[in-house]
Amino acid sequence: MIYKKNREFALSLDEEDKLAKYRDYFHIPCQKNGEEHIYFCGNSLGLQPKITSLYLNQELQDWANFGVEGHTKATNPWMPYHEFLSEGFSKIVGAKLSEVVAMNTLTVNLHLMMVSFYVPTNKRYKIMIESDAFPSDIYAVESQIKFHGYDPNEALIKLKPRDGEDALRTEDIISEIQKKGDEVALIMLGGVNYYTGQVFDFEKITAAAHLKNIKVGFDLAHAAGNIKLELHKWQVDFAVWCTYKYLNSGPGSVAGAFIHEKHHKTNLPRFAGWWGHDKETRFTMPDNFSPINTSEGWQLSNPPILSLAAIRASLEIFNQAGIDKLIAKSKSLTDYLVYLLQTIDTDRIKIITPNDRGCQISLRILNSDKYLFKQITNCGVISDWREPDVIRIAPVPLYNSFLDVWSFYNILNKLLSEK
Repeated sequence: MIYKKNREFALSLDEEDKLAKYRDYFHIPCQKNGEEHIYFCGNSLGLQPKITSLYLNQELQDWANFGVEGHTKATNPWMPYHEFLSEGFSKIVGAKLSEVVAMNTLTVNLHLMMVSFYVPTNKRYKIMIESDAFPSDIYAVESQIKFHGYDPNEALIKLKPRDGEDALRTEDIISEIQKKGDEVALIMLGGVNYYTGQVFDFEKITAAAHLKNIKVGFDLAHAAGNIKLELHKWQVDFAVWCTYKYLNSGPGSVAGAFIHEKHHKTNLPRFAGWWGHDKETRFTMPDNFSPINTSEGWQLSNPPILSLAAIRASLEIFNQAGIDKLIAKSKSLTDYLVYLLQTIDTDRIKIITPNDRGCQISLRILNSDKYLFKQITNCGVISDWREPDVIRIAPVPLYNSFLDVWSFYNILNKLLSEK
């Protein structure tokens, strides 16, 4: 497509956009002057779908009407409520229904997965992770290493880009696997790197790791609902994700987990809780734990229904829009944004996000502090700053428009043109 950097062209793209109607499905925060913000922070917290209140109110009403009997008599019975999310999750991450489950929060799930998939031995005890992984992932893997009696300084392999580059090369990751794989017990990567926005090659990395008998897990916090995922096909061992970013379920909402079906009936170690117990005998309160032979067997406790209701509301919109169509629009939005950014006559900004990306574009502000970010914010743009010098811009296809992209470019261009 031949792009143009004027407002009229952006409006024409919006007129042709068959997904444009979904913007009206969300509450868009407004500025003090009543105008809508340009909201480019869905990679941190997604916007609230307007139907969320309907889903929540249904459960509040059933709680009022039924009390404890809502577990079986509610309009959407609470006992199996997490199962209502399985189909939506399976479409989002490319999995079988039996391989996904809504439970806990992201880092809790990461720890639970490492109980099962990080089983170090004297020879094979190392974990491989990207050097600029989200800090919580670093904290989690380091604490697991320490728990097993090893030193993170020796047991944690941090993958770094080549000198002068911002993103990891797939061939370098695979080379590291081939060189050090006999000592590695687990590879734990972010599906989309939170800082640069890079999408990792799940399939090639997983295949290379499995040739070395290494288990592979992904943190999909910035991937679920953002990029095309086929976890079952790629033979990924496990994955975890939050639902409050691209999945729009509200702050701190319940997370999700994927465990490939090849592990469901194995004797992997795990921490157990009663909600993971066989459903037929759960309420007979047996002394011995008998896990459900699906990903549900990793559950600990019955989940918070109000949080699940919010996730269910958002998944309904994803189901209507279609993940493939959303990903196609995401590419169009970011391609247009990159084009506009590259027309700005400045040496102050550098795009550090590679072409393998989702909807996030990370801009490095060279030789600068947070001042430019504050100026952008004052002009009505809600985006995200990451130390020491990166602004993250995420045009989300469900509710962002091409006009949003052009308006951001126009604001940034004017600010950079000022003395």
